Amino acid sequence: MKTDIDIHNHCHFSFDLWLTLIKSHPEFKAKRVELFTSFFNIDKPTEEITKVVKYYDDLCNTINEVIGGNIDTFEIYLLILSALNINVKEVNKEKLNEFYQKSEDLFLEYRPIVIFENLHQFFDEIKNQGKTINILSNTGFIKGKTMRKFLMGENLDQYIDFHIYSDEMNCSKPNPLIFQEVKNNIKENLAMSQVLHIGDNLIADYHGAKNFGFNAHLLKH
Repeated sequence: MKTDIDIHNHCHFSFDLWLTLIKSHPEFKAKRVELFTSFFNIDKPTEEITKVVKYYDDLCNTINEVIGGNIDTFEIYLLILSALNINVKEVNKEKLNEFYQKSEDLFLEYRPIVIFENLHQFFDEIKNQGKTINILSNTGFIKGKTMRKFLMGENLDQYIDFHIYSDEMNCSKPNPLIFQEVKNNIKENLAMSQVLHIGDNLIADYHGAKNFGFNAHLLKH
């Protein structure tokens, strides 16, 4: 149990997802590169494709953090394809949608691993005190709609009062607009200090929440 998270002096808890509650299945990223390669008929070595995918994944995450906007999943695909010398003018939205659907199926087959100890028990403890919970996550390759399906499959959705994902808001942590959305969705009129945001990213989660006026807890793994 993460006993250092102060659940007694707060009434609402906002959780980041990646590297806070969950991490990728160890095989997922390699499987996604295989799918990407075959779906778009890319004639390049796997190592090169893997490197390009990681580069744009990291870059787009950083841009989202620095600017506070949200680079769409399909934009990330097109950047990767272009870097691999695929003519992106020949790739239409239907094809991108079809690939996303296949990658979602793959994601739900190679499901993320819950890394937060005794998570159901911890959420139970919060809810038993009559307190509320939300998910607040920046998204990249995996959209919010897919994360909802995953959380339902893990029986975690039952604890979550609302979800906020950057692709649906078109802005990313640490943008104050996304923290404002958390405040807007909390049913009770709580003081800002009664809201605790928990995450692993110093800039996006900790400083983002603190600068907005919430309390924040930085998880260190």
